[in-house]
Amino acid sequence: MTPETTTGYPEPAGRRYSNIYLVGFMGTGKSSVGLRLAERLGWAFCDLDSEIERVTGETVSDIFRDRGETRFRRLESDELRRVSASPGTVVALGGGAFCSEENRRVTAETGTSVWLDAPLDLIMARCEGDSSRPLFGDREAMSALLESRRPVYELADLRIEIEGLAVEGIADRILALLPAGITQQRPLRPGSPL
Repeated sequence: MTPETTTGYPEPAGRRYSNIYLVGFMGTGKSSVGLRLAERLGWAFCDLDSEIERVTGETVSDIFRDRGETRFRRLESDELRRVSASPGTVVALGGGAFCSEENRRVTAETGTSVWLDAPLDLIMARCEGDSSRPLFGDREAMSALLESRRPVYELADLRIEIEGLAVEGIADRILALLPAGITQQRPLRPGSPL
C-alpha cells in the first residue's frame, strides 16, 4: 500500500458517507487530527473515549481496572452506535474499537473509516509516561499488540501514514482522499453536542 490509499472505492450502492471515523493505534493523533478535520469541515467532533468518560463519570483507566476490558468494549460499542446516528460528525475511535466486527459494521454503514498509521517508534515516543492508556506496556508488549491489530486496521477505507506530518498535513491528506460530496454534508445541528 502507498502512504495514502483507498481500499474500497467506488462505494457499494446505498452506502452512506455521513461521518468520518479515525481509527488506529494509540498515540497516532486521532483526537488532534479529528478535531482539526471537524473544524475544517464545519462538522461536530467526538472523541469516543472522552464521550464514554462523560457518560459514565469514570476514566477509561478506571473502567478497565474496576469493570474489565469486556465491559469497557460493550460501553464503547453502545456509545459508537449512539454517536453514529449524528450525521456530519468526525469520530476519533479508541485504539481497540475498530477490532470489533460490530463496530466495523457500524462505521461501514454510517461513514468512512480512516486509518492513521504510524511506526512503533513514534507511538512509543508519544505514549511513554501517559498513565491514561490502560493497555500501554513495554516495547515488546506494544509491538505484539500493534501487530495483532494491524490486519484489522488494514480493513479501513483509507490509510494515511502520519510519520513526519503535522496535524494540518494529515487533515489535508484525508480531505484530498474523501469520496466526492462528503465535504458538502453538514451535521444535523452544527456545533450541537452529541
